[in-house]
Amino acid sequence: MTSTAVPPLLIRPVQPCDFDLWLPLWEGYNAFYGRSGEAALPAKITRTTWERFLNPLEPVFALVAQGEDGLIGLAHYLFHRSTTRQGPVCYLQDLFTDERCRGQGIGKALIQAVYGQAAQAGAGRVYWQTQVSNAAGRALYDKVAEHRGFIVYGHDLPG
Repeated sequence: MTSTAVPPLLIRPVQPCDFDLWLPLWEGYNAFYGRSGEAALPAKITRTTWERFLNPLEPVFALVAQGEDGLIGLAHYLFHRSTTRQGPVCYLQDLFTDERCRGQGIGKALIQAVYGQAAQAGAGRVYWQTQVSNAAGRALYDKVAEHRGFIVYGHDLPG
């Protein structure tokens, strides 16, 4: 999958050899959402997440944006059942572009690539969430999707 957003930009599935280039993007994504320093995700979660991408039995996938200087973006997505559709739906869980490369169409190219993967898998819908304060992200999302007014609640369980 290629895009003309930033020549030459290649959007492709993550490969086992990508870990060391993917990790700084993953850490940047987590830092953006306040998961750094003492609040950082445990290394075990990062390792488990990475292993899921490479396990064909897992419904969790990763795409990366590769530019001339290496990996510059990531998109993680998963498929799940829904009570309102017969086929699967796709949840775009993580989207991140290297700060030095923002505003060049990489995020849009990653979203469109996820759309393509979801269509190929028979999914009828792709959705995601972001923080209200993510103005730059929301400006992009408003161009490629519809905000449907939902508010997300969460509750962490012990363990």
